[in-house]
This record gives sequence, C-alpha cells and structure tokens, in this order.
Amino acid sequence: MADHWIKCFIGLGSNLENPVTQVATALLELERLDRCRNLIHSSLYRSDPVGPPGQPDYINAVASLETSLQPLELLDAMQAIEQQHQRVRIQHWGPRTLDLDLLLFGDQLINNDRLTVPHPYLQERNFVLFPLAEIAPNLSIPAGKTLPEYLKSCNTGTLEQI
Repeated sequence: MADHWIKCFIGLGSNLENPVTQVATALLELERLDRCRNLIHSSLYRSDPVGPPGQPDYINAVASLETSLQPLELLDAMQAIEQQHQRVRIQHWGPRTLDLDLLLFGDQLINNDRLTVPHPYLQERNFVLFPLAEIAPNLSIPAGKTLPEYLKSCNTGTLEQI
C-alpha cells in the first residue's frame, strides 16, 4: 500500500540560548524526519513574549511539510526534537529553548488529551498568522475561516521579520 501524504504546518519558537540558531537547527531536524518531505518555511520573525513578564523576545517561524506519519507520531517526533534542544517545561508559556506546535494536520480536526488541531490559539497569534501567510497565503483553516480573513483582524503589533 502506498503511503498517504498529508500536508501539515508547524509553528516554531525560541527565546533562550541563541533563539535564531535554535529555530534554524530545528528546521533542519524537521526536514530530516522519517516519513516527512518537502519542507518549506517562512522567514524568521521577532515577537514579544506571550505569558509571564520579563522574558526575552521570541524568534518564530512556520514550516510546512508533507508527512505519512499519524498526528500523534508526528507530535512524538516534534517533542523528541524539543528534547534534543533541552526543552524544559517548568512554567506555562514560560521561556524555552524550543517550542514546536502542530498547527494544522491536513484538514483534520483533532481534540484529545495530547493534541488539539487546529492549534487553539492559531487565529489570534500574529507570530503564527503572518509567517503562515508567507508560505500559504490563501490557506483555509479547518472549521474556521481563511487565513486572509484571520489576518484582517490581526494586528502586526511589534512583530518584525528578520
């Protein structure tokens, strides 16, 4: 049986230990994942932190790739990459060496104890929407609006392409 390939989108972010290098390295690691192909990614963006005050700014990007992995298999692979970057989960929305979020998995709606897709904050995060628009400008979000519709009500704020 031939593999069934699904296009997915992954958000990347880092604000510790040379965030530009963390995100750039993670993009290479995503590209090398088994049963994944055709990775493309946005530019890098600098964004204000979301969450506890006093954190350094974030470096963010969005990548798309095609995978024949199941959603939880891809999530496991992404979390393994986070672990390689010494990701420690101490504080909700706290600083981190690397954060990988599965934003979209084809047109699937997923809601279980480990994974919610589309990502629950996708539509309100400028550091996700603007990089996403760079690589998929006319994307339709499952059970939602189109990306251009979300962008109309999303302020760039201090988001800066680097």
